Amino acid sequence: MNVVFVGPTLPDVRNAADKSVLVLPPAVQGDVLRAVEDGATAIGLIDGNFENVAPVWHKEILYALSRGVQVFGAASMGALRAAECAPYGMVGIGEIYRQYAEGERVDDADVALIHGPAELGYLPLTLPLVNVDATLRRLSQSHVLAPELITSIGANASAMFYKERNWASIVARVALPAGTDRTRLVALLAREYVDQKGIDARHLLDALQHAPAQRTVVPQSWKFNSTSMWKRLFGQPDASS
Repeated sequence: MNVVFVGPTLPDVRNAADKSVLVLPPAVQGDVLRAVEDGATAIGLIDGNFENVAPVWHKEILYALSRGVQVFGAASMGALRAAECAPYGMVGIGEIYRQYAEGERVDDADVALIHGPAELGYLPLTLPLVNVDATLRRLSQSHVLAPELITSIGANASAMFYKERNWASIVARVALPAGTDRTRLVALLAREYVDQKGIDARHLLDALQHAPAQRTVVPQSWKFNSTSMWKRLFGQPDASS
C-alpha cells in the first residue's frame, strides 16, 4: 500500500493520483507512524499541518525508514522534511526540495499558505513565496518586466507575512514606474503564475506510483533509537532490538 499526504498543494489530487495510491489529508504528528503501522510500503509527504497542531515529527519518518518503508517528500512540508532527513534515506523530489537541500532557501514559511477546509478541497487562499519566486523567474527569463521591477516585487513579497500574500497585496506595496497600471500588472502576474509546488507534487506522485510494492531493505548505516520520549508518546518498541 502506497499513501500520500496532500491538501492545498494539489486540490485536484483525486484526478492526479494513481488509483493504487491512498490519498490522505495533510499530515500531523503521528500520521506517518500510523501509516507505517497500517502496512504502508511507501509514503509520500507533500502537505502537513503545523500552526495549531504538532507537525510531522522527524522521528516518525526515521521510524518508517527503519522499517524499510520508502518515504518521499516534495513541494511543501514534504520538501522541508526531505531536506532534513535525506541523510537517513528520505527521498526529496523537485525544485523546492533542491533549494532547501542546497541551502538556497532556509525559511520554512516560504512554502506556507492559508487555505480553505477539506470540504472545499483545501482551496489555496494565499500565495506561497516559492511560487511567487518561480513566477518572477519566468518573467525575468521572458523579459516581460524590467529587472528592477521584478526585484522590487520579489523583495516586497518576501517581506510579507504568508497569510497576507496575494498578487494584489504584493503589488500594492511596490513603488511602480510612472504610467504602470497596477490592475494590469496584477493580471499579468496571475496569468504567468508558476505553480512550482504543484509541479513538484506531481513528480512525487509519479515516483510513488512506481515505488516497489513491498518494503525495502532496512538501512545499515544507522539504527533507530527508541528514546524515552518516543516510547512515551507512541509506545513503540526499539527498532534496533
